[in-house]
Amino acid sequence: MSSHLLWCLLGIHLLGTAFGSPVASATNDSVPASHHKVLIFGGGVSGVIAARALHDKGISDFLILEARDELGGRLISHSFGGKVIENGPNWIQGTQTGSGPENPILKLALKHGLKTQFNDYFGSITTYDPDGSTDYIDIFNNAVDKYTSLVNSAGARVGKSLVDLTSRSGYLINRANAHTPQEQAAEYYQFDWEYAQTPEQTSWIASSWGNNFTYVPEAGGFSEDNLLSIDQRGFKYFLQAEGDEFLEAQQIRYNSRVKNIAHSDSQVRVTLDDGQTFSADYAICTFSLGVLQNDDVRFEPELPDYKLEAISSMTMATYTKIFLQFPKKFWFDTEMGLYADSERGRYPVWQSLDHENFFPGSGIIFVTVTGDYSQRIERLPDSQVKEEVLGVMRQMFPNITIPEPLDFFFPRWFSDPLFRGSYSNWPPSFFSEHHDNLRANLGRLYFSGEAMSQKYFGFLHGAYDEGQNIGTLVAQCVQGGCVSLKSVQLVRNAHPYEI
Repeated sequence: MSSHLLWCLLGIHLLGTAFGSPVASATNDSVPASHHKVLIFGGGVSGVIAARALHDKGISDFLILEARDELGGRLISHSFGGKVIENGPNWIQGTQTGSGPENPILKLALKHGLKTQFNDYFGSITTYDPDGSTDYIDIFNNAVDKYTSLVNSAGARVGKSLVDLTSRSGYLINRANAHTPQEQAAEYYQFDWEYAQTPEQTSWIASSWGNNFTYVPEAGGFSEDNLLSIDQRGFKYFLQAEGDEFLEAQQIRYNSRVKNIAHSDSQVRVTLDDGQTFSADYAICTFSLGVLQNDDVRFEPELPDYKLEAISSMTMATYTKIFLQFPKKFWFDTEMGLYADSERGRYPVWQSLDHENFFPGSGIIFVTVTGDYSQRIERLPDSQVKEEVLGVMRQMFPNITIPEPLDFFFPRWFSDPLFRGSYSNWPPSFFSEHHDNLRANLGRLYFSGEAMSQKYFGFLHGAYDEGQNIGTLVAQCVQGGCVSLKSVQLVRNAHPYEI
């Protein structure tokens, strides 16, 4: 996935002016404050697909409350250097192998004519360190083999019902640890760039099944391919076009930020930040894990301890793309670049958009940081981050006078109260029972999003999968056949600790 997303990462917005349908022209004034069968909090992938599931079951009395001015959630586009680039999710990760399972995001992209391009992560890469261009492709390829061993051995642990460990423990057990800066950069490319956290912070078993269920056909996954969206309508277009087929103006309310959710055995009632209230027989909450972990939204009554423990035990990771535009290209001719700094995770993964397959002549390049480093740069002024990035470029290209960039930009996902990060990641102390509790409904209040997907957490197709599942489940509730999702009041160790 390398960039999830979700990146995401990770469960996405421009219905406003992109279409001429009623959905495109929906305004807050056209939506009366009234009671509905279903309220959906959030107009991202999970929210829109849940709405479609309701529609397909013949339920039209639902309302999407979207905090932004368009549908899309974490699919947010940005105008930069004369091109439309993606702040967040950028790839369709895993496509289809033969007649095997098809990634549902690919299906929607093909249906709506989204323009994508195969991104050659592993066959088109140039390597660097502080001495400039340095060939360590052999180390890079060895890191690929080490990661394959990590994933395969995790599967063996599941079959033997062995305890989960960190992915760092898995690397150590496989005698596959990284020591030199080049080895650490190659490991980062394989691991951190995918999960947006380090091997120390990530479950060995869950990260392996997350990889396999997306990328390994033999394990039920889609394919190894990654398609980069280069559509100048924005990656979000596929979702907005899908919504345009069934959504009516009165079924969406934009610029509606939920501040309070009161839930009971009879209804769910929400209050927006402007004081307006809406109620429904049932509600689907698609807020990101990061929002649930903060105090941005208040629940009444407060969430039960088992739910809070589950929410707090999973991790909301951050994945940051830093974009620069220059008067002309002076960097590598491959698609990707890898920089090995003495500090692991310091501006390591570079991608050229000024490439014949993407935006030739654009002068645009971007570098990705993740996890704690993403949070670090969000606390810094743009000017300092830019100077740090340019300093790395001066080391990568010592014989070139690096010009001042024409433009510079990076999003602050961790600081944004609508997201609080990029996409979820599964830590080693997060048990399957925790995941059941994360996903479980509280009476008439249901939860959806990429973090709720056991197989596809962190991916767009995870957000899709959960939206479809929960939307269908709530439709059954509306039609009189409600089933509650399982939960566990106390999550216990398999064996008590002995002291």
